[in-house]
Amino acid sequence: MTGSVEQGTSQTHGNTHLLHFLVRLPRPMEAVWPAFATPEGLAAWFTPADVLEPRLGGAVTLRGTGSGQITAWDVDRVAEYTVGEGGRIRFHLERDGAEACVLRFTREFRGEGESEAEWRSRFERLLDTESPSP
Repeated sequence: MTGSVEQGTSQTHGNTHLLHFLVRLPRPMEAVWPAFATPEGLAAWFTPADVLEPRLGGAVTLRGTGSGQITAWDVDRVAEYTVGEGGRIRFHLERDGAEACVLRFTREFRGEGESEAEWRSRFERLLDTESPSP
């Protein structure tokens, strides 16, 4: 089974932008979780986490994105970071059989600066780092 970035949508409401993606990953949730919940994992495909206190209410600083706190934390399932001026990044994993999972991703931000194409590229990089060894 190979991974894929299946859906990407973008919505704008006034000055607030919402990006949603559905990404199929060919690995179990437990193997994928560190990519969203550890500094090393985030740096491998997205951006360095200069601060990451892995717990609800913990501090987080994502380079180039902003500082804030962890507003949802369910180990192996959900990590949500509220950063910058009202920005939010949510990673929600669901099982897809015994050997795969689905990421439901949401990015909310105000102003300009991020695009659906940039996130699609990041998820392609994630798929490259998460590909199982032959």
